[in-house]
Amino acid sequence: MSNKLLILMALTCSFLFSGCVSKTLYQQQVAEADQLISRIEGLETEYKLLADKSSYLSERNGELDQRLRDALNRSSALQDDLLRAKADIDRLEKILSARSAETGAAMTDMRQTIDRLETQNRDLALQVENERIAREARVAQMKSTYDELVGMMDAEIKRGEITISELQGKLSVNMLEKILFDSGAAEVKPAGLEVLRRVGKIVKEVQEKEIRVEGHTDNIPISPRLQQKFPSNWELSTARAVNVLHFLQDSVGIPGERISACGYGEHRPLADNGNPQGRAQNRRIQIDLVPIENQIAQAPEPAQP
Repeated sequence: MSNKLLILMALTCSFLFSGCVSKTLYQQQVAEADQLISRIEGLETEYKLLADKSSYLSERNGELDQRLRDALNRSSALQDDLLRAKADIDRLEKILSARSAETGAAMTDMRQTIDRLETQNRDLALQVENERIAREARVAQMKSTYDELVGMMDAEIKRGEITISELQGKLSVNMLEKILFDSGAAEVKPAGLEVLRRVGKIVKEVQEKEIRVEGHTDNIPISPRLQQKFPSNWELSTARAVNVLHFLQDSVGIPGERISACGYGEHRPLADNGNPQGRAQNRRIQIDLVPIENQIAQAPEPAQP
């Protein structure tokens, strides 16, 4: 039964017990009853809304409580992680502090090494540049010597008695036997000495070059009448080379430390020994100008008493 019906019944009973009332008063009471009923209904609606809101807030409060508990748990875990991280940081700081001096020393050594290498690199670059300049100077000097020899020996070159070649820093002068020696002899002929003098004066001026005198023969064995003096072509070629060396040293003035002599016999031919022309080419003295391979070591100074 609704609140409005209960109120109306209450008013009716009130009128019945109180006797007759005026119509106006009755209507007034009914109007008040209607207002009261309307108020009650409003309060009931409001109560229902408040109840629903209360239920929602209660449910929401439960969710927030759970989230709060979860947040507290995460906060606790993060706090533990933070403590562990701080401990790790402290440990690393101690390690870095212990190694800082060692690291600083290593960095200092590294910088010193880099400075030393840079200095060495600059020195090496300077040496390379100096060597390049010196090499160009040597090449130019060798070319000048070649040109001078060709000009000085023009007549002999045209007659085919002398050949001059220059390749990769090595200059070679080949002089046929006939302009220097008699057949089977090791002594230089007077005309040959003049040729050697002209060649020697030019090669003497070439700096930083070693002068090698080589004796060569063809493959014809030494004749029996000469075998007592020259048992083989080795001895003949060597004797000729040594005699040329002595003349260049004693008469031209080439220092002994710059000159050497050796005999190759028939073992380094330039041409075919199967014909007279080839054998004539192979009987020769060859003077080579080559780079000095080893510097003569200076004798140590005597110890002071």
